[in-house]
Amino acid sequence: MKKQTINEVKQQLALVNDQDDPLFDELLKDDRKGVQNAIAKWKKDQESQQKLLNDYKMMSEFEEAARNNGASFIAGIDEVGRGPLAGPVVAAAVILDPDKPIIGLNDSKKLSLSTRERLFIEIKEKAIAYSVGQVDAKGIDEINIYQASKRAMEMAVVDLSIEPDYLLIDAMKLNTPIAQESLIKGDARSVSIAAASILAKVTRDKMMETYHEQYPGYGLDKNAGYGTKQHLEGLDLLGITPIHRLSFAPVRERQEFR
Repeated sequence: MKKQTINEVKQQLALVNDQDDPLFDELLKDDRKGVQNAIAKWKKDQESQQKLLNDYKMMSEFEEAARNNGASFIAGIDEVGRGPLAGPVVAAAVILDPDKPIIGLNDSKKLSLSTRERLFIEIKEKAIAYSVGQVDAKGIDEINIYQASKRAMEMAVVDLSIEPDYLLIDAMKLNTPIAQESLIKGDARSVSIAAASILAKVTRDKMMETYHEQYPGYGLDKNAGYGTKQHLEGLDLLGITPIHRLSFAPVRERQEFR
């Protein structure tokens, strides 16, 4: 009987879910280097997937505790954009469906661009509800960045299509009668907050890419408004735009100098 090609072996491996599968035993008998390399890669992929599953379970503990205490719609809330010199602060609120797990959720800063964008789509497809709130540069200058971050979070909660009965918030307390829990580094500890961090970051990054087209020369598509060398040089050369935060020292100082 003719042996399978290496590509055919790889296709069969893709159908194997665990090492107890009889098909896996048959493939192990094939001593060709290409087959053994494919098996080694399969094992590594399985280990990576198992770690993601374990991480998801561990990061679901706060949601499980809330459900055990009677909560039905648990919203995770996070914000991005406190530190930049330009652009809005953006917050997101996400109510995940416990019956539709999204494997791979984590603090958005720990994920690659491609992973964030893939999860961004999956969150919007699988979440029970999600929303985004934002406060622009003018609003940040009026009430300060801390209060603006809180306001953006509260806007996101209010705009959810389903009213949550419990909030998991990344390091913040909100002015709301809804029961809430503030978690330090919550975007790395709770799947709901992690989902909100991804939704907020991808949304804001896309906004900054659009601003880059409107205000070229500051590198906003690359630095997301943070004070990089290119951004500061752009401020020196081109001046301040309507999306710059006048209350932030590097912008304020240049305004005063001019």
